[in-house]
Amino acid sequence: MNIVNLKEVNSTNTYAKEKIDQLPDRTVVLANRQTAGRGRFNRNWIDMGEGNLFMSIILKPFSDFNPIYSNLTQYMSVILCRVLEKYGLDVKIKWPNDVLVNGKKISGILSEAVVKGDNFNGLVLGVGVNLNADIDRLKLVTDKDVASLNIELSKEYVDKRLFTEKLLSEFFNDYEKFLKDGFISIKDEYISKCNFLGKRLNIKLYNETVDGIALSLNDSGALVFNTKNKTVVINAGDIL
Repeated sequence: MNIVNLKEVNSTNTYAKEKIDQLPDRTVVLANRQTAGRGRFNRNWIDMGEGNLFMSIILKPFSDFNPIYSNLTQYMSVILCRVLEKYGLDVKIKWPNDVLVNGKKISGILSEAVVKGDNFNGLVLGVGVNLNADIDRLKLVTDKDVASLNIELSKEYVDKRLFTEKLLSEFFNDYEKFLKDGFISIKDEYISKCNFLGKRLNIKLYNETVDGIALSLNDSGALVFNTKNKTVVINAGDIL
């Protein structure tokens, strides 16, 4: 791996996308501070301070875009669960890639393809993880259920360097298998960590909200959903 360490950046994903032509495959961009982090649907990712993880991985697996790349965020959510479980935590996944610790969101994951003209230049996979947050600040900056690793472990500080090493090691251990087989390579493990199957849910799509029952996941990682007495396949959305 090639490591790029930054003191401060607007967004590690933005930096990686801008530099993707200059940086090799498997470059990891790390920042101490991130001033304009983004999640899915352009949501803000709140910076909890220097003790937290702000990271983007530049990936150039093939010269053409492959549909399985859209499952990279689900792959990362499984990898993140593996690492967090090693800390003795109860970890679940809320479709498609939210990682929950004791029912609270601890990370943000965002994958972006970089295409210039007809050329596929690669992917940028970003992940932010709350590792070290002050509980009073956590309450001030968000009205949602958000977790931080140090608080869940009742520790003053979690070693960010060690956590990052564990995450990257776990990610690249099965990365080649994921590229070969896609979501099917993690499907069973992903489903074992799901907290939503069989439940009645509201799913926010880009321009509407649908109500129904989450039935299953197909081999492409999409949600099979029963709504208004019909079964539909939802490829992108958020569970409310």
